[in-house]
Amino acid sequence: MSVRVQSEPFDMGAEVAAFSDTTAGAGAVVTFSGLVRDEGGMMQTMEIEHYPGMTEKALTAIESEANARWGLTGTLIIHRYGTLSPGEQIMMVATAARHRADAFAAAAFLMDYLKSRAPFWKKETGAKGTTWVDAKDEDEAALDRWSDQREGRGPES
Repeated sequence: MSVRVQSEPFDMGAEVAAFSDTTAGAGAVVTFSGLVRDEGGMMQTMEIEHYPGMTEKALTAIESEANARWGLTGTLIIHRYGTLSPGEQIMMVATAARHRADAFAAAAFLMDYLKSRAPFWKKETGAKGTTWVDAKDEDEAALDRWSDQREGRGPES
């Protein structure tokens, strides 16, 4: 289990290879890489801020929850901060489990958390100025489905 919050770019291929070497007993490894997206074609940069220590603690807690729910053999979360440009990698999630369904579900759970509740603050700068980015309703709904499942109301209950 590993959480890294860093300003430096990462090599997805190298990270996946190193992660796969540490997941004895896994029958499935699922990986996801998120990129800085410029939906309107006007963004020049995205600045990501966080509170060191607090952010890692929150990510470690959600990683532990994923492990408890799906019995993973490994997880890796990498999230960048600093000033990024459209197309750059912003984050990576890797999960390993004995069975693919658990690896996929855990990866989706972690990605939904990172997208909507992880303690990062994003500011976009473009031709029209600077704007702080809020979580979108669909991102919140994606995360809420995991609470519904825990309470027996979701599709996996």
